Amino acid sequence: MTLPRAIYCSSVLIAALLLLVPSSAVVPHALFIFGDSLVDAGNNDYLVTLSKANAPPYGVDFAFSGGEPTGRFTNGMTIADIMGNVKCEFMSNCDCKLDLMSSGTTLSGEALGQKSLAPPYLAPNSSAAMASSGINYGSGSSGIFDDTGSFYIGRIPLRQQIDYFEKTKAQILKTMGEEAATDFFKKALFVIAAGSNDILEYVSPSVPFFGREKPDPSSFQDALVSNLTFYLKRLNELGARKFVVSDVGPLGCIPYVRALEFMPAGECSASANRVTEGYNKKLKRMVERMNQETGPESKFVYTNTYDIVMEIIQNYRQYGFDNALDPCCGGSFPPFLCIGIVNSSSSLCSDRSKYVFWDAFHPTEAANLIVAGKLLDGDADAAFPINVRQLFQYDHK
Repeated sequence: MTLPRAIYCSSVLIAALLLLVPSSAVVPHALFIFGDSLVDAGNNDYLVTLSKANAPPYGVDFAFSGGEPTGRFTNGMTIADIMGNVKCEFMSNCDCKLDLMSSGTTLSGEALGQKSLAPPYLAPNSSAAMASSGINYGSGSSGIFDDTGSFYIGRIPLRQQIDYFEKTKAQILKTMGEEAATDFFKKALFVIAAGSNDILEYVSPSVPFFGREKPDPSSFQDALVSNLTFYLKRLNELGARKFVVSDVGPLGCIPYVRALEFMPAGECSASANRVTEGYNKKLKRMVERMNQETGPESKFVYTNTYDIVMEIIQNYRQYGFDNALDPCCGGSFPPFLCIGIVNSSSSLCSDRSKYVFWDAFHPTEAANLIVAGKLLDGDADAAFPINVRQLFQYDHK
C-alpha cells in the first residue's frame, strides 16, 4: 500500500530519529536559533507571559518527551528541530529516501536526537549542551521590534535574544579559548525566524501600533528590514558566519487572520498576504546585499517558506492532508483555545497528520517536515543562493 506523502514523511521522521546516525553532512555543527513561536523550544515556560505552550495537547507527538508539552507551539517538532536532526534525502515531492546504517544498529531517541536538539536558553541545563548542540533563544510572541508582543507581557525580543547569545559566546570563549571558539562559531548554523508577529500586529486592526498611527505598508516593511539588518550584522560581528534567514509565511492563510477578517471558506486574506509578500521581497534583496558586503567568509541563505506553504495549501491533498486551512486544535474562531484541550472531538482533530495547521497560528509537525525537507534540499526557489544542506557543508578557507 502506498501511503499519502504527509503520512509517509511523518513515519519517516520517527524512523529517522530512532534508526539513523546523524550525518556529518547534515548535523556536523551546533545550531543557534533565534525567533518567535515558530522556533521556541520552551523559553517562554520560564517567563511570566500569556504566550505559553506548556500544557497538553501541545507536544502530543513530540517523541523525546513521550508526548508531554515542551513549550513548543506545535504538536511535535519545529522546522528548526527537524533541520538539525533528521538524516533524510528529501526530494521536491516530499518522497524520502532513508540512508540506513549498514550495521543495522538501533539507537534510542534519547541517545540520538534528544542530545542534538538545541535546548532553550533559559532552561537550567542549557549551558551544558551549548558546545555540542547549540542554543535556542526563540520566544513566542516576540518580534524584530522590541514592542511587538507587549500584549502578552513576557517575551524575549530579537534584540535581547542576541544579547543572550553574546553571553553564550563569552562562556564558550572561556571554556574553549579564542582560536577553538572562533572555529566553532564559524562552523555553527545561525537560524533567524522572526517578523511574523510584527506583521500580524500591523495587519490586526484591534492592535494599536505602539500607540502611534500605523505607517504605510512600504515604510513599515522598510523599518522591519532595517532593524533585522542591524541584528544580522551584530551577529556577524560576534562571529556568526552561516545564516539561515527565514521569510514570513502566508499570514493571510493562518486560521487567526482568516477568522479576524471573516474570510469565506477556502480563501485567504489577500491584504495580509500582500503586506507579507512585500516584506519578503525586501528581505530577500537585503540578504543578497549582505552576501555581497560580507564576502565569502560569511554566507546568508534566504528561505522561501511563503511559497512552500502556499503550494502545500493549494495542493494539500497531494501531500496527504485532508484540511488545509482549519486548525487541528482549538477551533477556527476566537478564543482559539488549544491549551488544556485533550481528546475533545469538538476542539481537537483525530488525526494530526491530516492537517496543515496545528492551532490558529502554527503548522503541524507534518507540515513542518515537508517545509524542512524543501529547505534542506530544495532548489533556488526554496532557498537562495544555496539550500540549507549546502550551507551546512559550506566551508570557506
